[in-house]
Amino acid sequence: QVQLQACGGGLVQPGGSLRLSCVASGLPFEDYAIGWFRQAPGKEREGVSCISSTEGSTYYADSVKGRFTISRDNAKNTVYLQMNSLKPEDTAIYYCAAEDGFCTVITEYDYWGQGTQVTVSS
Repeated sequence: QVQLQACGGGLVQPGGSLRLSCVASGLPFEDYAIGWFRQAPGKEREGVSCISSTEGSTYYADSVKGRFTISRDNAKNTVYLQMNSLKPEDTAIYYCAAEDGFCTVITEYDYWGQGTQVTVSS
């Protein structure tokens, strides 16, 4: 059974940092693009970042460019999202999702984790 587990969330002050991890099992991890999405209260789920299955091409939402960095370690079946200079508007539940091949639109992702809460507050 395919499983994606997101962890690393927590409560941080504005300007702080967190590193999220997404650990996958039950699928050929190296063949999948992994995306990070987030959903804030009262808002629809939006894409944050994605890393492809091929040469590690990365993509970022405009709102996080320069602050967040996505990376993957295929040997550990893990994708990381390093989040720096966090802002209150980054507060959301963060989800990781897997798609067979390439980064794409949210509706095309095959598998989803349960998410981890990130709260940025003073």
